[in-house]
Amino acid sequence: MQENLIRKHTINELIEIMGDNPQNDDLHVHISKNKYEEIPITYPFRTDDYSLIFVVKGEIKIQLNLREITIKSGEIIPVKPKVAVQLLKISKNLEIIGICFSVDFILKNSFTKIEFDKIEFFTRENVVKLKLSPTESKTTVSLSKLLKQYNNPKESDIPFKGELIKHTFGGLVFHCSSVFKKNNPNLELSVSRNEELALRFLKLLNDNFKAEKSVQFYAEILSITSGHLSKVLKEVSGKTAGELIVDTVILEAKILLGNPSLSIAQISDDLQFSDQSFFGKYFKKHSGFSPSQFRNLKLQLQT
Repeated sequence: MQENLIRKHTINELIEIMGDNPQNDDLHVHISKNKYEEIPITYPFRTDDYSLIFVVKGEIKIQLNLREITIKSGEIIPVKPKVAVQLLKISKNLEIIGICFSVDFILKNSFTKIEFDKIEFFTRENVVKLKLSPTESKTTVSLSKLLKQYNNPKESDIPFKGELIKHTFGGLVFHCSSVFKKNNPNLELSVSRNEELALRFLKLLNDNFKAEKSVQFYAEILSITSGHLSKVLKEVSGKTAGELIVDTVILEAKILLGNPSLSIAQISDDLQFSDQSFFGKYFKKHSGFSPSQFRNLKLQLQT
């Protein structure tokens, strides 16, 4: 069986593809100006890391899972771990800052995971795109350049280097979250027990949805009943556990069907269905289209 039809990249692999020099296994700051004549990565990919994409000049069009987003000058967007990313279009005058960092980086630098999850800009389920003012953009550029300088492995003799990286990174993160909070003053940032359970379920789901499609599997790991799990998820997300499992499987299938070089049999195997016929029935039941109908429709919309 073929695994991981959507490629998975580490920070260092992305650095190599982008033609950059490695800085740190857990943190990398990429700053480019008029560097790319063509899209450097033409296929969808995932990472286990967080990313910030800030467009200083020009624009870039990307697809996050199935949502197409154009990021223009002065706009910044976070990309969460395990989201399928595809670069669709870049302008010739593109100036961009990309910051990739791992969960390990957060933990090593005393940003507890719970504290980080409260930074709404990075953790909302809906994609959040911030439009920065000229002053806010200048601050973002300055902090990013400073972070890259401190994170440079050649600058090993900088006193308090680790602390400078930590606090500059923290300043950048909270700068973005401050802008977000200013633009959305009424959002509640605290995480309830039910929301924490929902986050744990979603992480389990992201890691296991290909092999495990039953609610019972996830309920047992979380040490609760299937009924209670679905009740909590319905309250938090508006959908039951079963509906979220289906949504995740169908989303992955749609992303894979968008790649015409993959056969439907390959996609069925990757999603660990017993056979192609069962996959076809499952997909049509939950999407309204057969896999081939969906693929043809998507190709027609792209032409």
